[in-house]
Amino acid sequence: MEDKVKEIISRYDSDKAFLVPILQDVQKEFNYLPNNALYRVSNLLDVPISQIYEVATFYKAFSLTPRGEHQLTVCTGTACHVRGAPVLTSHIERILEIKPGETSKDLSFSFDTVGCVGACALGPVLEADGEYHGKMTIAKSNKLLKKLGKKVMTDEEED
Repeated sequence: MEDKVKEIISRYDSDKAFLVPILQDVQKEFNYLPNNALYRVSNLLDVPISQIYEVATFYKAFSLTPRGEHQLTVCTGTACHVRGAPVLTSHIERILEIKPGETSKDLSFSFDTVGCVGACALGPVLEADGEYHGKMTIAKSNKLLKKLGKKVMTDEEED
């Protein structure tokens, strides 16, 4: 891990002005910001660890806990809400057995909600690994989850 962090920092010529992009690259590499990686960044950039944590906790895009291989986010803005986002959110919680802000035990999925993704005409929107899926329904979400490797039982299979 130490060598990987050092390699990332060297891409930015060890310039502390690039702290946010460095942390983004560290997170991309490890799928979250491991504690020992943050200390390594602190040491190599000569930036106090408190400042590193200040940045890492300020931006919602950063995670200090392991994230899933697949990131799912349901938009809960007004347009999405009235078009079924709460039902979609409940369905995904039930299927993945996690609440928004959590990651599945097997680290396959992280799930979250967000106030608005700016695609109101497509509501409800489910973002999966950075790709927006609009006019989302339970059936469409099941297909998407299956595509991402989640076994999903439909109502017909449960009977």
